[in-house]
Amino acid sequence: MNIGAAGTFVIRQPVTRAQLRAELARRLPFDTEIMICQGREIVRLMSHPHFADQPARPDIVRFVSVLSRRPRSALSMPMSLPSSGTWLLKILARDDRFVFGLYRRHMKAIGYLGTFDRLFGVPVTTRNWNTMTAIAEVLGQGEA
Repeated sequence: MNIGAAGTFVIRQPVTRAQLRAELARRLPFDTEIMICQGREIVRLMSHPHFADQPARPDIVRFVSVLSRRPRSALSMPMSLPSSGTWLLKILARDDRFVFGLYRRHMKAIGYLGTFDRLFGVPVTTRNWNTMTAIAEVLGQGEA
Protein backbone atom coordinates (compact mmCIF):
# COMPACT_ATOMS: atom_id res chain seq x y z
CA MET A 1 0.00 0.00 0.00
CA ASN A 2 1.42 3.39 -1.02
CA ILE A 3 1.25 6.12 1.66
CA GLY A 4 1.72 9.70 0.50
CA ALA A 5 3.68 10.68 -2.57
CA ALA A 6 7.27 10.14 -1.47
CA GLY A 7 7.77 6.40 -1.97
CA THR A 8 6.45 5.28 1.40
CA PHE A 9 4.89 1.82 1.35
CA VAL A 10 3.30 -0.61 3.78
CA ILE A 11 3.94 -4.21 2.74
CA ARG A 12 1.33 -6.62 4.10
CA GLN A 13 2.96 -9.90 3.06
CA PRO A 14 5.73 -11.70 4.91
CA VAL A 15 9.03 -10.87 3.21
CA THR A 16 12.62 -10.56 4.37
CA ARG A 17 14.36 -7.20 4.26
CA ALA A 18 16.80 -8.59 1.69
CA GLN A 19 13.97 -9.80 -0.58
CA LEU A 20 12.11 -6.50 -0.28
CA ARG A 21 15.24 -4.44 -0.91
CA ALA A 22 16.11 -6.53 -3.98
CA GLU A 23 12.58 -6.29 -5.40
CA LEU A 24 12.35 -2.53 -4.91
CA ALA A 25 15.81 -1.99 -6.43
CA ARG A 26 14.83 -4.15 -9.41
CA ARG A 27 11.68 -2.11 -10.06
CA LEU A 28 13.20 1.34 -9.70
CA PRO A 29 14.79 2.88 -12.81
CA PHE A 30 17.45 4.62 -10.68
CA ASP A 31 19.78 3.85 -7.79
CA THR A 32 18.60 4.95 -4.35
CA GLU A 33 18.95 4.23 -0.67
CA ILE A 34 16.08 2.08 0.57
CA MET A 35 15.04 2.48 4.21
CA ILE A 36 13.03 -0.40 5.63
CA CYS A 37 11.24 -0.30 8.98
CA GLN A 38 9.26 -3.08 10.56
CA GLY A 39 5.67 -2.39 11.56
CA ARG A 40 6.47 -2.95 15.22
CA GLU A 41 9.06 -0.14 15.03
CA ILE A 42 6.41 2.28 13.79
CA VAL A 43 3.91 1.13 16.42
CA ARG A 44 6.58 1.66 19.11
CA LEU A 45 7.28 5.18 17.79
CA MET A 46 3.63 6.07 18.00
CA SER A 47 3.40 4.86 21.61
CA HIS A 48 5.71 7.65 22.82
CA PRO A 49 4.63 11.31 22.96
CA HIS A 50 7.61 12.67 21.00
CA PHE A 51 5.93 16.02 20.38
CA ALA A 52 3.94 16.35 23.62
CA ASP A 53 5.66 19.56 24.72
CA GLN A 54 5.59 21.08 21.21
CA PRO A 55 2.41 23.05 20.47
CA ALA A 56 0.78 22.31 17.11
CA ARG A 57 0.97 25.37 14.85
CA PRO A 58 0.19 25.82 11.16
CA ASP A 59 3.64 27.32 10.46
CA ILE A 60 5.54 24.42 12.10
CA VAL A 61 5.89 20.91 10.65
CA ARG A 62 6.59 17.87 12.83
CA PHE A 63 8.82 15.29 11.18
CA VAL A 64 10.66 12.06 11.71
CA SER A 65 13.81 11.16 9.82
CA VAL A 66 14.79 7.53 9.35
CA LEU A 67 18.51 6.80 9.37
CA SER A 68 19.71 3.89 7.23
CA ARG A 69 21.51 2.56 10.32
CA ARG A 70 22.58 3.83 13.72
CA PRO A 71 25.14 6.63 13.38
CA ARG A 72 28.65 6.04 14.71
CA SER A 73 28.64 9.24 16.73
CA ALA A 74 25.83 10.94 18.60
CA LEU A 75 24.92 14.58 18.12
CA SER A 76 24.12 16.73 21.12
CA MET A 77 20.36 17.22 21.24
CA PRO A 78 18.21 19.21 21.17
CA MET A 79 19.78 21.22 18.36
CA SER A 80 18.54 24.24 16.42
CA LEU A 81 19.57 25.28 12.93
CA PRO A 82 20.77 27.85 12.32
CA SER A 83 22.57 27.88 15.65
CA SER A 84 21.89 31.58 16.18
CA GLY A 85 18.93 33.77 15.37
CA THR A 86 15.48 32.45 14.59
CA TRP A 87 15.51 28.67 14.27
CA LEU A 88 14.27 27.10 11.05
CA LEU A 89 14.77 23.49 12.09
CA LYS A 90 14.96 21.86 15.51
CA ILE A 91 16.21 18.34 16.13
CA LEU A 92 14.46 17.31 19.32
CA ALA A 93 15.62 13.75 19.94
CA ARG A 94 16.86 10.50 18.44
CA ASP A 95 15.49 7.06 19.22
CA ASP A 96 17.69 4.38 17.63
CA ARG A 97 17.40 5.06 13.85
CA PHE A 98 14.64 7.67 14.21
CA VAL A 99 15.21 11.42 14.57
CA PHE A 100 12.35 13.68 15.67
CA GLY A 101 12.13 17.34 14.94
CA LEU A 102 10.31 20.43 13.79
CA TYR A 103 10.84 22.81 10.94
CA ARG A 104 9.29 26.12 9.99
CA ARG A 105 7.47 26.39 6.68
CA HIS A 106 10.30 28.30 5.05
CA MET A 107 12.32 27.47 1.92
CA LYS A 108 15.63 27.58 3.80
CA ALA A 109 14.42 24.86 6.20
CA ILE A 110 14.57 22.31 3.37
CA GLY A 111 18.27 23.07 2.97
CA TYR A 112 18.86 22.19 6.62
CA LEU A 113 16.98 18.90 6.19
CA GLY A 114 19.32 18.22 3.28
CA THR A 115 22.31 18.29 5.63
CA PHE A 116 21.13 15.33 7.73
CA ASP A 117 23.15 12.74 5.77
CA ARG A 118 26.30 14.69 6.59
CA LEU A 119 25.28 15.51 10.18
CA PHE A 120 24.51 11.89 11.05
CA GLY A 121 27.08 10.29 8.73
CA VAL A 122 24.55 7.89 7.19
CA PRO A 123 21.85 8.15 4.50
CA VAL A 124 18.60 9.65 5.84
CA THR A 125 15.03 10.02 4.62
CA THR A 126 12.48 12.35 6.21
CA ARG A 127 8.70 12.09 6.48
CA ASN A 128 6.05 14.36 7.90
CA TRP A 129 4.72 13.09 11.23
CA ASN A 130 1.26 12.94 9.59
CA THR A 131 2.67 10.31 7.19
CA MET A 132 3.91 8.23 10.11
CA THR A 133 0.48 8.53 11.72
CA ALA A 134 -1.13 7.32 8.48
CA ILE A 135 1.24 4.33 8.40
CA ALA A 136 0.34 3.49 12.00
CA GLU A 137 -3.36 3.66 11.10
CA VAL A 138 -2.84 1.22 8.22
CA LEU A 139 -0.85 -1.08 10.50
CA GLY A 140 -3.71 -0.96 13.03
CA GLN A 141 -6.13 -2.27 10.39
CA GLY A 142 -4.40 -5.63 10.21
CA GLU A 143 -1.11 -7.37 10.61
CA ALA A 144 1.77 -6.00 8.55
